[in-house]
Amino acid sequence: MATRYYISLPDPAKARASGAFAFRSQGADGLAQELQEALRGDALFQRWRAAQEDPDAVDAALGATDPGATVTGQQDDLHVDLIAVTSIAGSVFKQRLRLLAGSAWELRDVSAA
Repeated sequence: MATRYYISLPDPAKARASGAFAFRSQGADGLAQELQEALRGDALFQRWRAAQEDPDAVDAALGATDPGATVTGQQDDLHVDLIAVTSIAGSVFKQRLRLLAGSAWELRDVSAA
C-alpha cells in the first residue's frame, strides 16, 4: 500500500549543505526529481553503503526501492514543499531523506495514497 508524505524544506540551502549525499538541485522541481530517483532506484543507497565501515553488514532492507514512486515539488516563498507517494517503508523513506537533507526537513503530514 502506498503512502503520501508531505515534506517541507524550510531552508533548502541547509538541506543542500547537509553532507556528502545531500541534495544538489536549486529548485523545487530538481529537489523533487532527486528524491524521486532516490526512492525509485538504489544508487543513493549503494553510494551510502559503500561509505560505511563494513558495507556487507548494512541491512539490505535499507536498499528497498519503489519503481512507481512519485515526488512533486513546489516553491513557496523561501521554502520548498514536496509530496512523495511511495510504498517504501516509513523508516527507509526517512533514512533516504536524512541522507539527502540531513535534519533540514520537516514531515508535515502522512496519509494513505
